[in-house]
Amino acid sequence: MVVRTRPSRPRTAVTAVVPLVLLAVTGILGTNVAAADDGPSVPPGTEASATPPVEVDGSDPDLKMPEGATLGPAKVLDIVQVVEDEGGEERREDSNSSVKFALQAEVLFGKDSAKLSGAANARIAAIATEIKKQDAKKVRVFGFTDNLGSSAHGDVLSKQRAEAVHGVLAKELAAAGITFEIRGYGEQYPIADNGTEEGRKKNRRVEVSFPRSEGTQG
Repeated sequence: MVVRTRPSRPRTAVTAVVPLVLLAVTGILGTNVAAADDGPSVPPGTEASATPPVEVDGSDPDLKMPEGATLGPAKVLDIVQVVEDEGGEERREDSNSSVKFALQAEVLFGKDSAKLSGAANARIAAIATEIKKQDAKKVRVFGFTDNLGSSAHGDVLSKQRAEAVHGVLAKELAAAGITFEIRGYGEQYPIADNGTEEGRKKNRRVEVSFPRSEGTQG
């Protein structure tokens, strides 16, 4: 198993402050010397939340700001821990506020199909167990494809696959009073290079995300 811990977005190292603070430094001419990079796009409504920024002393000599520069607004970024299995078939992302599982389509479905494979139910049931553990009341199930074939076909297939995963989750969580949001995004929001088969495999996926309970937030 490969474990990587990284910020959800690139950050500028300024001082050792926890939680992470991204400082935009505005130069004399008003241009940003260091600014936040939003990174790759994510589906609407899934952006990570953050706690209010801590106070930063603009006169602290350790900041080593250029003469005449001033501090822009501070921004706190969530830390995201990413765990991916050896073959990349399953990926888990934990942030301060949410949990997200991404399952490659090949481990759930046949080629160009939305029919769940025999091994799929056990994997989805494991995710349902984590949803119960977090006592989540809203769960998002989003489907994605690579960029092969028509965009319209990808939109339909990704929605059908998301609905198939939702069907198993709904059965496992029938008594939990959960509201589901199911969408198919087709080839939108790739997480890897569609120019290689390895990248396309990662992009053909179903993601299940839900909030962390307050008692387990980092």
